[in-house]
Amino acid sequence: MLGMEDTESVDEKAFSSGDIYVGKIKGILPHGKGKYTWSDGTVYEGDWEAGKMTGKGQIVWSSGAKYDGDFSGGHLHGYGTFTTPNESIYRGSWRMNVQHGIGRKEYSNSDVYEGLWKEGVREGSGRYSWSSGNTYIGNWKCGRMHGRGVMKWVNGDVFDGSWLSGFRHGSGVYKFADGAFYFGSWSRGLKDGKGTFYPDGSRHPYVKKWYRSLGCDDGLTLLSHSSSLNSDKHGSERSSVKRSLSEKISVGGSLRNSGHISHRTSLNADWTLCDPAQECIGHDSFRTFSHTSDEVQSEAPDIGFVVYEREYVQGVLIREGIMNSSVLPHKNKRQYKFSARKAKKLPCGDIFKPHRRYYLMLNLQLGIRYTVGKITPVPKREVRSSDFGDQARIRMYFPRKGSQFTPPHYSIDFHWKDYCPMVFRNLREMFKLDAAEYMMSICGDDGLRELSSPGKSGSIFYLSHDDRFVIKTLKKFELKVLLNMLSKYYKHVRDHENTLITKFFGLHRIKLRVGKKVRFVVMGNMFCTELRIHRRYDLKGSSHGRYTDKDKNNENTTLKDLDLKYEFHMDKLLREYLFKQISLDCMFLESLQIIDYSLLLGLHFRAPEHLKSFLEPPGSTHHLDSLSAGEGELLIPRSLVLVTHEPSYVNTTPGPHIRGSTLRAYSVGDKEVDLLLPGTARLRVQLGVNMPAQANHKLLPDDVDAEVELFEVYDVVLYMGIIDILQEYNVKKKIEHAYKSLKFNPDTVSVVEPKKYAKRFINFLEKIFPETP
Repeated sequence: MLGMEDTESVDEKAFSSGDIYVGKIKGILPHGKGKYTWSDGTVYEGDWEAGKMTGKGQIVWSSGAKYDGDFSGGHLHGYGTFTTPNESIYRGSWRMNVQHGIGRKEYSNSDVYEGLWKEGVREGSGRYSWSSGNTYIGNWKCGRMHGRGVMKWVNGDVFDGSWLSGFRHGSGVYKFADGAFYFGSWSRGLKDGKGTFYPDGSRHPYVKKWYRSLGCDDGLTLLSHSSSLNSDKHGSERSSVKRSLSEKISVGGSLRNSGHISHRTSLNADWTLCDPAQECIGHDSFRTFSHTSDEVQSEAPDIGFVVYEREYVQGVLIREGIMNSSVLPHKNKRQYKFSARKAKKLPCGDIFKPHRRYYLMLNLQLGIRYTVGKITPVPKREVRSSDFGDQARIRMYFPRKGSQFTPPHYSIDFHWKDYCPMVFRNLREMFKLDAAEYMMSICGDDGLRELSSPGKSGSIFYLSHDDRFVIKTLKKFELKVLLNMLSKYYKHVRDHENTLITKFFGLHRIKLRVGKKVRFVVMGNMFCTELRIHRRYDLKGSSHGRYTDKDKNNENTTLKDLDLKYEFHMDKLLREYLFKQISLDCMFLESLQIIDYSLLLGLHFRAPEHLKSFLEPPGSTHHLDSLSAGEGELLIPRSLVLVTHEPSYVNTTPGPHIRGSTLRAYSVGDKEVDLLLPGTARLRVQLGVNMPAQANHKLLPDDVDAEVELFEVYDVVLYMGIIDILQEYNVKKKIEHAYKSLKFNPDTVSVVEPKKYAKRFINFLEKIFPETP
């Protein structure tokens, strides 16, 4: 005990800076209970260990901010309560000076959030209650409503759906206080696309069954694109301590230059979400309906009420029709069952039964996680010729119980083969894909979503939960084509960063115990965009059978050549970039003797300006004409603005399209440009990504009275890429097949030579993208 008294004592030390410490000291460092007062009035009183605040304690800054709770190594770490000078209070978990874990924050304006935090911001599940009475319960990301969530307004309106960065965005259900329902989709806070409106008193489907009718088991995974209230005004609550006391204490003999946790830290920030009271949306109808109970009604049809099918573009109602209230859920349910029956007839037989497909998905995730985890630590190097050969493959057996190299799992035993892992690893890095993000996107807990096949190939398509990647099953010959062309494909992609050809990220094969082999390729999803895709086209430049049955036409249908009724006019220099790259890509495919490829074209329509005025309240000053165009700005055409590129104003981190330079535009003096969508977003213009244009509708005389489109000219944003490049070229075989099926026609693109196909393909595209005078 005497030795302890000699080394640990209670003392008072004053420093030339004006700081004072009173408490126990071990050697020359605070150790035990003690009180440290800085010259500016900041005070810490509590436990110390080897010169660092560790244990329980309280710190009060000179600004009035206060923290009472756990410390570790000089940091706020553990559980504690933080109070700002304006009486905002946070109680919960901390990690290294920031809120992290479960916590509750009461803001100075009486808003309350309780739920999960990550690195100082709301992230995970949580509940936010505004002082006005509005409440949101659901998922958060980076401090904003993001994912599945339910918003309830004080007036009784409720939205149940998905959210994206603080906006309603995608599929969802809006229940009005008077009992009416709207089932539809949103894009960044605005209704966008087709939906169904059930007036007050009408019979409508259960919300959960409506989710299932769209292919979701419980409605939790359906809502991948959604939108909500604009919460841009709240700041990032990254509460951080700039420096800790332990960094300032010298172990060289004294406590000189003692510092403290800066009272100027952002811990004092008291940001809150904007009140969403103004975000309530009306019925978009001049009709009035009687009030009924809030209870969800049965699905039985009620012929006493009408149900409205509506279509919106950027919040503007452009079409409305009456439909039977019983059509929507039952029709979609029949379609879903029909798709399941057809799946049994696919070439792979019983492996594609619903329960087997689930195991197939699990096996795919397990294999990719293993492969990427194994190849990532290998030092980066240039690919060699040996990386493309038959020997460049990883084979592994995944027993259910696990093995020395593989973990136990809940799927069925399977054999895994990964083709050319080093090549695809370099391709992913070339496309600026982070290995961890790639694995989380495909192999995360949210799983993969199976899509119905958009073509006649019989392939199964999976979509990653964040929509960034498409995984497609391949036929054996398609796998061989890809392996044979992989070396040239790698060189082409390396030399042309703006290539429009499909991006490949991995090639794999699964063999189950029953002997079935299933081959997969992982590709980039070119339609993973920040804007909603309203129309999709698969264009080959042919008229033979290139149309879509109108009875099967819906918002998600991929249309064909004869369905296209537009010409697209764009900036002169953007068009030059486009056709230069298309020519290079076609020459590459021609060298590989490949035909039958297509241009996949996606259109995002902007609402016409004269209709947008209906969305603005009387006297609103927010109008496009009031925008002051600065230097380098040009309106293209009325609702699209090209501005000089500024990296600090747009997201330049790897995204859905991952790679490609920012394009230059003739209309802004041959400078790199961003696309400004007034009131929506500012986007970087890349080749095939965020390309603005004016679409002229080819309105025929007999179409004037038809409900095809309401306007001749549209402002559109284009997304495009060249797909279907894994075609086996055999002219003789294709001609024989055409004759046997009695479908031979001189215009049949399948029987032309690669060079002729490329020429016809480019000539067709030049017609739909004519030069602007």
